[in-house]
Amino acid sequence: MESKTIIVAGANGQLGKSFQKIVFDWQEYNFHFFDSNELDITNKNALEHAFSSLKPSVFINCAAYTAVDKAESERERAYAINSEALDYITLFCIKNNTLLIHYSSDYVYDNGMKVPMGEEAPTSPKSIYAQSKKMGEEIIERSPVNALLIRTSWVYSEFGHNFVKTMLKLGKEKSILNVVNDQIGSPTYAGDLANATMKMIDQYAKKPFTGIEIYNYSGEGKISWFEFASFIFEVAELDIDVHPIPTSDYKTPATRPKWSVLDLSKIKKEYGIAPKYWKESVRECLYLLS
Repeated sequence: MESKTIIVAGANGQLGKSFQKIVFDWQEYNFHFFDSNELDITNKNALEHAFSSLKPSVFINCAAYTAVDKAESERERAYAINSEALDYITLFCIKNNTLLIHYSSDYVYDNGMKVPMGEEAPTSPKSIYAQSKKMGEEIIERSPVNALLIRTSWVYSEFGHNFVKTMLKLGKEKSILNVVNDQIGSPTYAGDLANATMKMIDQYAKKPFTGIEIYNYSGEGKISWFEFASFIFEVAELDIDVHPIPTSDYKTPATRPKWSVLDLSKIKKEYGIAPKYWKESVRECLYLLS
C-alpha cells in the first residue's frame, strides 16, 4: 500500500459515522470523509476529482440506498446508488490502484436455507433493494479491481434510523407492540463492523492481495425481530407488552428474507476477527443512547 489515505463515502450514514468515531484508534491512516452532498457516488466527475486530488489507497463505500420498502417505487434511484455507481467507483479504484471496500446485504441470499449461509451459498434476491445490492456485487466481480466485499445484516447504531432507535421511540409512545417473530437473523452493530473493516484494511496494508474477496460479517447469535425488540426493552427498562406475530400479519411493500443467519467462519479463520455476541453490542449501543 503506497499511502495510507482513506476516502469514506456516505459519511453521514450509520456506518460512515461509526468510522468517524474510531479515527483516533487508527491514527496511522489519513481519513477523508464525504457525505452524499460532498461526494455523489453516482457522479463520475465528482468521483474522478476526489480520486485525482487525494489519491487514496483505500475507498470505503458506505454510501447506499437502504430504504427497503421505498425502493419498490424508487427503483431507478436504488439501482443508481447500489449498482450503477460501482461502474465508476471500480474504474477509478483500478486507475489509482486503490483497494475498494464495499458493503452488501444478507438480503442477497434469501435462498430458503435454514443453516448459517456461507459466502458460497446460492443467492436469490427478491426485493428491488436486494436485487440492486446483488447487481452492485456483480459489477465489482466483473472488474479487475482489488476489493473486499462484505455482506452484513440487521445493522443498527446510535446514529440515523434503525431498529434499535425505532423500538426506543415506540417504547416511549406505546405500551403494546406487535413484532415479527418468524424472520431470523443476526444484529450487527455498525461500530463493530467499522472496527472489523479497519482490521482487514490493516492486514491488507501489510500483505496486499489481488482480486476480490467476499466475507460475511454480523454479530454472533441468531434471533427474531421479536427477540431483538424484547431485549432492547429489557435493557432500556421499558415496560412494553411485546406480542410476536408472523410476517403475514405485517404487510410491507418489499419482501424480507425469513432466514438471514450468516456463516462467519471465513472471516474468523482468514482475518482472526471474532464478532461479539449480539447482546454485548446492543448493550453498548443502548448505553450510548441513554
